[in-house]
Amino acid sequence: MSPVQAPASSSLPNDRTPTGTQSASALFQRRLLIVFLNVLAYFALIYAFSGIAGAGGWSIVDVLMMLCVIVATPWTVLGFWNSLIGLWLLHGRKDGVSEVLPLAAAGKTDAPLYVRTAILLTLRNEDPARAIQRLRIVEDSVERAGFGGQFDYFILSDTNNPDVFNREDELVKAWAAKSRSAIHYRRRTDNVGYKAGNVRDFCATWGGNYELMLPLDADSLMDGETIVGMVRIMQANPKLGILQSLVVGMPSQSAFARIFQFGMRHGMRAYTMGQAWWVGDCGPFWGHNALVRIKPFYEQCELPVLPGKPPLGGHVLSHDQVEATMMRRAGYEVRVLPEEGGSWEENPPTILTFTGRDLRWCQGNLQYLRLLDLPGLYPISRFQLVWAILMFIGIPAWTLLILLAALKPYDGEAHALFPTGGAIALYVLFLLMSLSPKLCGLVDILLEDRAVTGALHPTPLPASGAREPLGAVNEVRALSQTPPSPRENGEMDGVRGHSRTGTARYGGTDKFLKSAAIEIVFSFLLGAVSTFRTTLFMIGLAFGKSVIWSGQARDAHGISLATAFAGLWPQLAYGVVVLGLMANASLSLALWSLPLTAGFILAIPFAIWTANPANGAALARAGLCAIPEEIETPPEIAAVQGRS
Repeated sequence: MSPVQAPASSSLPNDRTPTGTQSASALFQRRLLIVFLNVLAYFALIYAFSGIAGAGGWSIVDVLMMLCVIVATPWTVLGFWNSLIGLWLLHGRKDGVSEVLPLAAAGKTDAPLYVRTAILLTLRNEDPARAIQRLRIVEDSVERAGFGGQFDYFILSDTNNPDVFNREDELVKAWAAKSRSAIHYRRRTDNVGYKAGNVRDFCATWGGNYELMLPLDADSLMDGETIVGMVRIMQANPKLGILQSLVVGMPSQSAFARIFQFGMRHGMRAYTMGQAWWVGDCGPFWGHNALVRIKPFYEQCELPVLPGKPPLGGHVLSHDQVEATMMRRAGYEVRVLPEEGGSWEENPPTILTFTGRDLRWCQGNLQYLRLLDLPGLYPISRFQLVWAILMFIGIPAWTLLILLAALKPYDGEAHALFPTGGAIALYVLFLLMSLSPKLCGLVDILLEDRAVTGALHPTPLPASGAREPLGAVNEVRALSQTPPSPRENGEMDGVRGHSRTGTARYGGTDKFLKSAAIEIVFSFLLGAVSTFRTTLFMIGLAFGKSVIWSGQARDAHGISLATAFAGLWPQLAYGVVVLGLMANASLSLALWSLPLTAGFILAIPFAIWTANPANGAALARAGLCAIPEEIETPPEIAAVQGRS
């Protein structure tokens, strides 16, 4: 399936997307370029690997390895190009955000709001106090932005635990008694359709009173400025159906969440920019922290009930991307706003909760196999579904490939002919390509430092000792008497609301680079654990295994040795077998494999260490793996932390 969507009319170079803000022909040309780059890189890698695998003849192991590479490589290749293009947009173009999302300018005006928006909190057996606290903080922030009268709030509960839903009711009544906003609480007694069914029930009951809705999860948080800006974009563009914000992690005392979101924070901006550049009007929807136009959503985005029984039949679990494709089919654009700031979520605090979330996504995405024939979808939208499937189909291929690499020395071929140098070079290239979102993210932040340093270099600092980065910037500003640049204000290339820039936003260059090294090691260890667990789950799907949806543990907590062993002993066993085979054949082969195999052997201590709140606190004290909200804390996050 090719990610190309033909323009509505190929004869006119000025064809526009439904909002009229972007050339459909230009998007078509971008997609052609993406196809060319990906096909070229993909077949070059396949050709290179076939030359290595086929040296000395083709054994069964070689053939299986070749098949695994064919299946597993596309995701890596597209991630590589998305990240490079995103980095180019961030630093090689004057205004990359405008090229990606021309309609973003409407959010930076002072236009009054005339549309009414419902802010929704969907709950199912979550801690009601922490969830409702976040929604109250959102209300306060919207009030401070000056437009509280245009928003109402809905707590949509699917909770079936009496203790929990009684507490929900009490907390909502206490909030409503003090609020100037309209606060609504509704609990369904039947969890039909899961979260998607919950939101659809809202649309049927109250949707006619509002033009827009903003779904939030139990761990979601947004600031009023961001929400108001997004509403301005939506009301200025009536054919914009979904506007997805760039959701980033909140500060955490969990070592696991802290390290994970540090990597995601700098890595996702370049990747998202690059992807949005060619996806354009057929963008993603992540189900929360996004504005949705209610009328077309309710009328055109009803999810089908899939034939057959779970795990692949029944109600669609990963509903959001399907709804995005249906919204685009209805003639409305779906866009992501690639600006960092003002939209947050909490990441899972342990590897067990993280992989549990992945399993839910895995089952939901594989259900798309039964949705590929939905009538009327745009080619790019259908490709999005295929790509969501491939994200998980490729995981077992990588897992098997590691075992096959361990078996390669035993396949009976004359290994004196094996091109060791070429194999090592290709292996390193694969690792670098898989790390490209993170590496491009690191370069993005370091280039911000260079841009600011270059701009300020002509004016020397007074020789008065070492200073904090922000202090230095302010002193230069005072000496030069020149206004701060947009980049210094944190208003360039998708960074909003921070007075610091570059590595200063992360605590300084030294801490940033140390944190980056920690996170890269972490990502390799995490990758081994999570991919193996997903592989086992996908095998279980074939035998009817299905996920169980319930409330999630969101606060930092430790994991006992017994719990870690019970959940991760298969990874340990797999690692012992793989590394044992490699070490028996060649110690150097075992050592070269460690970036991909160490996570299996270290899975249990890795899970215990990263879950221990004390280790998260130690990282926080050292200023390692910090995110910008720790360096400059927005009032909304301060309120969550009890510091307002």
